[in-house]
Amino acid sequence: MMFFLSSSKLTKWKGEIKKRLDSEYKEGGQRNWVQVFCNGAVPTELALLYMIENGPGEIPIDFSKQYTASWMCLSLLAALACSAGDTWASEVGPILSKSPPRLITTWEKVPVGTNGGVTMVGLASSLLGGTFVGITYFLTQLVFVNDLDISAPQWPIIAFGGLAGLLGSVIDSYLGATMQFTGLDESTGMVVNSPANEVKYIAGKPILDNNAVNLFSSVLIALLLPTAAWGFWPRE
Repeated sequence: MMFFLSSSKLTKWKGEIKKRLDSEYKEGGQRNWVQVFCNGAVPTELALLYMIENGPGEIPIDFSKQYTASWMCLSLLAALACSAGDTWASEVGPILSKSPPRLITTWEKVPVGTNGGVTMVGLASSLLGGTFVGITYFLTQLVFVNDLDISAPQWPIIAFGGLAGLLGSVIDSYLGATMQFTGLDESTGMVVNSPANEVKYIAGKPILDNNAVNLFSSVLIALLLPTAAWGFWPRE
């Protein structure tokens, strides 16, 4: 819920400016069902698997006692934090950054709106977006989970959320720079995602669209980060 509310507010924020920068910006920042599916499918599937395996109750994140359940909980958190980090970076970076973005693969300066373009403001926003989701999860643990006093510490959830948001945004940017076409429409001066006669090539190949990139980023983060977390998660 907090991911949805924060991302919706940020998408609508400074909409008039974004409309001039993004050829695909929709009035009010509405999402279609494909966008909702690509951002929500992975955490929804993980939630269902968790309930089938462990029931609907909340549990502490504790790899030494509940490895599979803890892995699925962190995987779900990673997927949501990844989506939040990418959304926060995309919505805040182009507006607040004072310097032009740089392509993540070559570090060359590129126009605002280029797939794979990153700024320090955008990366910081992705870290904050993931951390926000992590804090929400942590507070939920404090309210709804019993036996926290005899379980492993839960504070790493916050750091894990921030890491998932940042790395998710980086992976999303890399996929965008290599597998999404970006060009400059010389007739309008706007960045576009489809090749055409009047479009000057900037970066990427027309293999994936933005929704597919979001989905792949979410899947990768959901699979890799929980496994890595097992190594550093504090034990009781």
